[in-house]
Amino acid sequence: MVHAPPRPTPGLPPVRVNLYSDTQTRPTAAMKAAMMEAEVGDEQAGLDPTIDALCERMAALMGKEAAVFLPTGTMCNQISILTHCRPGDAILAHRTAHILTAEGGAAAALTGAQIMPLEGADGQYSAETLAAAFNGGSRYDMPQTLVEVEQTANLGGGTVWPLAALNAVADMAHARGISTHMDGARLMNAVVAAGVPVAEMVAGYDSVWLDFTKGLGAPLGAVLCGSASFIDRAWRWKQRMGGSLRQGGICAAACLYALDHNIDRLAEDHANAAVLARGLAQIEGLKVKAPQTNLVYFDTTGTGLTAGEVTAALRQHGVMMSVMGPHLGRACTHLDVTRTQVDEAVQTMRQVLAA
Repeated sequence: MVHAPPRPTPGLPPVRVNLYSDTQTRPTAAMKAAMMEAEVGDEQAGLDPTIDALCERMAALMGKEAAVFLPTGTMCNQISILTHCRPGDAILAHRTAHILTAEGGAAAALTGAQIMPLEGADGQYSAETLAAAFNGGSRYDMPQTLVEVEQTANLGGGTVWPLAALNAVADMAHARGISTHMDGARLMNAVVAAGVPVAEMVAGYDSVWLDFTKGLGAPLGAVLCGSASFIDRAWRWKQRMGGSLRQGGICAAACLYALDHNIDRLAEDHANAAVLARGLAQIEGLKVKAPQTNLVYFDTTGTGLTAGEVTAALRQHGVMMSVMGPHLGRACTHLDVTRTQVDEAVQTMRQVLAA
């Protein structure tokens, strides 16, 4: 269960600590300056040098042949599915995967593909679980054409797939002739936390994308990477789903700025998440999952309140967190959240639960 962000409500105080999501980040003055200075042109004609530079850089960074610039990560997922799959195909993914829980049934609506949910702790499944889900390949079975992983696993608690597990899953899929796709919404969080080069982390995946609008702080943009053939086919789906961007370099410039300035600093978000988790865990009634990256999940069952009631009380004091289930809340650290604000959030939680 993922709840939409609350709409502005008259009478509520301004948000002073925004832990709702790293999608709440806003471009810095320096990022805006880079956007204003960007060289731009018509992407369709290959005349936007900033988009071209971003795609070339991302393909090299990911160790892939080519890349395409898209407005959102969800578009990256769905264009990848459209490119890999045909109507009636099956996609194997964790039961909490974003493509299953938070994209409006798009795989079924757009591709006509069905997602087969896999079980596993922390938003991850094993190669053995994957192997057990393979069907016999008879005419009665759905063709299984895509295996998907999410790095980091959001609903798993922002957990990082170990490199060995990623490779085992990819090898198992490829041995069956099945393509692999990585949802890289928070991929750089995983890279920073694990200390593994990004090209090594994604080597086993035929398609992978990076979102620039979460911890990397850009206002728009994601880049999908893969083989030259895959990206050529993905471009056709981009055309069908809206076409190219005009003077989109103004947005690509924010992504280039993020690559230069906002990756290493993700470690600060992880450190703040650890501080937040320790503080919340000391409050009676809250059960907190130790974070691996920038997502802190907490269970409110022991407080006698629902997560919605707790977050509503926090919002009355200017602190915003998100609701992920009846008794499951989430706080997300990002570049717009300081250590001081983390301490304020813990104190506010203690205050509202004491009341």
